[in-house]
Amino acid sequence: MPKLQFPLLHTIDSPSDLRLLERDQLRELTDELRAFLLDSVAKTGGHLSSNLGTVELTVALHYVYNTPHDRIVWDVGHQTYPHKILTGRRDRMPTLRQLGGLSGFPQRGESEYDTFGTAHSSTSISAALGMAMAARIQGIERHSIAVIGDGSMTAGMAFEALNNAGVSECNLLVILNDNDMSISPPVGALNRYFAKLLSGRFYASAKNVGKSVLKGAPPLFELAKRLEEQAKGMVVPATLFEKFGFNYIGPIDGHDLDSLIPTLENIRQLKGPQFLHVVTKKGQGYKLAEADPVAYHGPGKFDPSVGLQKPSVAPKPTFTQVFGQWLCDMAEQDKRLVGITPAMREGSGLVEFEQRFPDRYFDVGIAEQHAVTFAAGLAAEGLKPVVAIYSTFLQRAYDQLIHDVAIQNLPVVFALDRSGLVGADGATHAGAYDIAYLRCIPNISVACPADENECRQLLSTAFAQDHSVAVRYPRGAGAGVAMQSGLEGLPFGKGEIRRAGKGIAILAFGTLLYPALEAAQALGATVVNMRWAKPLDTELLLQVARSHQALVTVEEGCIMGGAGSAVAEALHAAGIELPLLQLGLQDAFIEHGDPARLLSMQGLDAAGIQASIAQRFTAPLTPLARAA
Repeated sequence: MPKLQFPLLHTIDSPSDLRLLERDQLRELTDELRAFLLDSVAKTGGHLSSNLGTVELTVALHYVYNTPHDRIVWDVGHQTYPHKILTGRRDRMPTLRQLGGLSGFPQRGESEYDTFGTAHSSTSISAALGMAMAARIQGIERHSIAVIGDGSMTAGMAFEALNNAGVSECNLLVILNDNDMSISPPVGALNRYFAKLLSGRFYASAKNVGKSVLKGAPPLFELAKRLEEQAKGMVVPATLFEKFGFNYIGPIDGHDLDSLIPTLENIRQLKGPQFLHVVTKKGQGYKLAEADPVAYHGPGKFDPSVGLQKPSVAPKPTFTQVFGQWLCDMAEQDKRLVGITPAMREGSGLVEFEQRFPDRYFDVGIAEQHAVTFAAGLAAEGLKPVVAIYSTFLQRAYDQLIHDVAIQNLPVVFALDRSGLVGADGATHAGAYDIAYLRCIPNISVACPADENECRQLLSTAFAQDHSVAVRYPRGAGAGVAMQSGLEGLPFGKGEIRRAGKGIAILAFGTLLYPALEAAQALGATVVNMRWAKPLDTELLLQVARSHQALVTVEEGCIMGGAGSAVAEALHAAGIELPLLQLGLQDAFIEHGDPARLLSMQGLDAAGIQASIAQRFTAPLTPLARAA
């Protein structure tokens, strides 16, 4: 295959180079940028559909605004590949989402053009408003722009920020990147004309003059307001954004540079909060992604000329798929079960559940706080809600978890996908903290299945409880054990001795049981599959502690406050003095990279566990543990 050529794109090393181009060169640039983006992501994997949709918008923003002096905050950050390419990182795209390479999201430490890290959604308006307010306080002439997707607008935080921004009088531009609708071709030119008209200084000035004159006659002023709203309503959709205090402009075609650039140039001259509604298409310019933007949302490596292909050999089922099948099976048996997801149907494995049980399926949008309290309301009325949510996203609903679920002791099951390290998505998406932030809350239990079969069984156990239980499991596949088809659970709060040894006992929480077993072979150690971080199986723990000379805890979660800390607390409470080595994720944010490599770097593979134990217990161990 001949190597693709990008003659114009290769002259752009920063937005200042972009701003030297003539307007009629920009279409050629966007064509090259889109082709480069497709070629690059096909080789590395990564987010594709969303980035193909933001090519023209990215070019227009950097062409009109003086970045990085002017601030752009992208929301969600996975749509920033074109931004990265145009801001001096084109040659590093082959390292995307790899260890030591480019992040898949904006990172302040990566580039001065990444003004704010945005890997979780719905934060951009708050951040950009803060930047605009800081510029005003410091007397700096600067534009602050928040680019927010229509999905991100479903979160309450976005509306909290709009509510604050509308009365701030700051020079803030919010761009709604709406990629879930289209502009009808017959009215495209008319939309372009009115968008330019409504964004022009003449319109803004005339509106202000009219208001100042008519304020002396309130009835006339109200009439003028109603006439203005009706006139705009004939050519733009009715909007609540002006009620928030924004000047609403749009919708305009986000792939039409002849619409985007003049509109942005006009808006740049305006003062106060502005709201621009831009319509784009996910996967724009690549027909396969346009037809199936979900499949091409975050693909692995693929051949763009062929598209995504099903693997010739069926892969092992992932934990996500195991959960999805369990959910359908349990829903078939228990009519009280309802499934809830905050905009992660595919990622959390709920596609089949939605198809089979549509009346019991609820996608609440990117609204984690609402998802948890909604589940609490369902539980309060006797239903059995299961909230399918990533570990990192549950962090966003911590108050609701405590106040609305735990204090009222309601039986909600939390299926915590992506617990532990997640690889290419990095620190923002790693589920490193769920054991620590959950086990300190009364009325909540935490299960840590070691493999896919235990995941299914512990989900059944969780569902049978009369209080909240979180079942944490990692991304991808596990040990590949033979799956059971039934819905039998495991004993609540009980672990098991998986390997009998002597001297040292390794207490494993979750999927690190298997590298622990491998390490134990060389050490002659006992291995305990603890299964539960809360409640601990203290009976088993104390039995093992009294028959061994040292304990080692292993978990794919933060050491501080984690399951190892729970073990230390239990030993102290029982008055047992015993050497204890806690292995887990260190007190640092772990960036993107291959998950196996990252675990190895943390010393959590078999070799690392064995080495840590050998290093810690080099001296002869004392006799058995004793009560203090």
